[in-house]
Amino acid sequence: MSNENPPPAWGPAAASGIGSMPGTNAREAARTVTGSLEEPQHLTYLPELPARGPGADMLGRTAGLLAELYVHLEPSGWRISDRPGRDTRRARAWLGEDLDALEEFTQGYGQGERPRGVKVSAVGPWSLAAGLERRNGEAMLGDHGAVRDLAASLTEGLAAHLAQVRRRVPGAALVLQLDEPSLTAVLRGSLPTASGYRTHPAVDRAVVESTLREVLAVHDGPAVVHSCAPGVPLGLLRRAGADGVSLDLSLLTERDDEAVGELVEGGGVLFAGVVPGAEPAGGALSDPAGSVGGVRSLWRRLGLSPGLLSESVVVTPTCGLAGASPAYARAALAHCARAARALADNPQ
Repeated sequence: MSNENPPPAWGPAAASGIGSMPGTNAREAARTVTGSLEEPQHLTYLPELPARGPGADMLGRTAGLLAELYVHLEPSGWRISDRPGRDTRRARAWLGEDLDALEEFTQGYGQGERPRGVKVSAVGPWSLAAGLERRNGEAMLGDHGAVRDLAASLTEGLAAHLAQVRRRVPGAALVLQLDEPSLTAVLRGSLPTASGYRTHPAVDRAVVESTLREVLAVHDGPAVVHSCAPGVPLGLLRRAGADGVSLDLSLLTERDDEAVGELVEGGGVLFAGVVPGAEPAGGALSDPAGSVGGVRSLWRRLGLSPGLLSESVVVTPTCGLAGASPAYARAALAHCARAARALADNPQ
C-alpha cells in the first residue's frame, strides 16, 4: 500500500489532467501539459497520445509494460501472445518517445524547496483483465488464475516503469494513477463475454480490493485510481490503498455523499473532474469559479469545512482530452488551473 503519509506531490489549489491528449507529437503534448500546469502546486503528468494508433492507446500502452507477458493485436482487440512481436515493440517505442519528451520538459523538477509532482498512469488490473483476451478470445477476467498472473506481471512492469521515470526526472515526487474504467462493471457482473450472449460473473469485492492493494503497493508515494464511469467504489479504493480517487464529478449522486465524506475526512484527496473533456456546445470556457460550483455544493451538503477544499480537491477535466482539439486541450488545462485558484480564493 502507498505510504500513510505520502510525500507532497502537489500543493493547495492544485490542478492536473487525466492522461490522454490529442495529436501525435509527444514533444508538443509534453510542452502543453507542463506549460499549462507550470505553477509548482499543480500536478503535471506523462501524456498519452492514442491518436498515434494501436499501442499508444491506454490498453496497448499498459500491455507494453507487462513483465514476461506479451500481446498482439487481433481484429477483436489485444490478445496475449507467446513472445514479444511488432505490436509490443511499437507500444514500447512510443512510450520511449513520451518519456524522452517528459524528461526534456521537466528539467529541474527535483530541485528547490519542494520537489514538483509528476503523475504516471497505467490501466489497473481489473480493467486490464477485462480488456485483454486470452488465446481463446475470451477476456482474461474469466480465468482467476490468469488474472492473478496478469496482476503480478503488471506490478513488476510498473516497478520498472516507475524506476525509469525516477531516473529521467530525478528527485520529482511521483504519483501513480491506475485507470479502472471497467471496475464498476467488474463488481456488478455486467461485462459481456466474447459472444455477447452472457456476462462475466461479478468478482468478489474482497478479491478486487486485495488485487488492487497488491498492485498499488508497488509505489511508495501517492497513488490515485481514476474512473470516468458512474458508481465508482470510493470506499473500496480507499481501503485498497488509494490516496486519491479521480472521477467525473457530475456522475456523483447523493448516494455517494457518505463515501466522499469518508474519503476526505480520512485524509484522501478528491480529483474532481469538472471541466469538459471536449469543447462544450456553448463555446469557450469562461467561468472558472462556476466550473467548481458543484464542488462547493458538495462540500456544503456534506458539512465539510471550507478550509479543507484547497487541500482535499485537485481540479481536473472530466476525463481524458484525446478527443479534443489541441487548442481546446490547452484551454481546458489552463481553465483547471484557474478554477483551482478560484476554489481556494472563495471556498464558500
